[in-house]
Amino acid sequence: MWIARLEGGDANAFREFADTYSQYLFQVAYSVLRSVKDAEDVTQETMMKIYSSLPQYRGQGFKTWITRIAVNKAIDYKRSHDRKREALTDEWEQHLPVARSVNPVEEIVLKRQERELIRRKIRELPDSYRDVVFAFYIEEKSYQQIAEEQNLALKTVESKLYRAKKYMKKHWKEEERE
Repeated sequence: MWIARLEGGDANAFREFADTYSQYLFQVAYSVLRSVKDAEDVTQETMMKIYSSLPQYRGQGFKTWITRIAVNKAIDYKRSHDRKREALTDEWEQHLPVARSVNPVEEIVLKRQERELIRRKIRELPDSYRDVVFAFYIEEKSYQQIAEEQNLALKTVESKLYRAKKYMKKHWKEEERE
């Protein structure tokens, strides 16, 4: 089992782990960050975090565990990036050149795959969560906007999103590959 070898510091086991999961972790990070460069950076950070956190791994749901680490790393990165960006003036940001480091065809394919996966997963949600999850994660609306548009109390929106997250964690376990 390569996880035991990985915990033992076997370089080949780490290579096997990277070959098996790096693309998956990249897709997870990309789904949060929407930037190839940022997703690549976060994927590398995630791989190192997983390696250093192996002693805390409980032996259940490996893919779920690494996905959680990747999502948390991506969210932390995005928050940090957003805070830095907020420090800049709007006028200065408008003069920055837009760099394209990704092949447009590759970007289209990645976005298409991501959208299909998200649509499929959202369709699996119970009706009571689906609209709120779609509005928050896909349409990127604030809790306040969702509450106003769906005639809900702000606390109801918070509660539905919290319960939807719990549902997703419980029901969307990934297939294990070891």
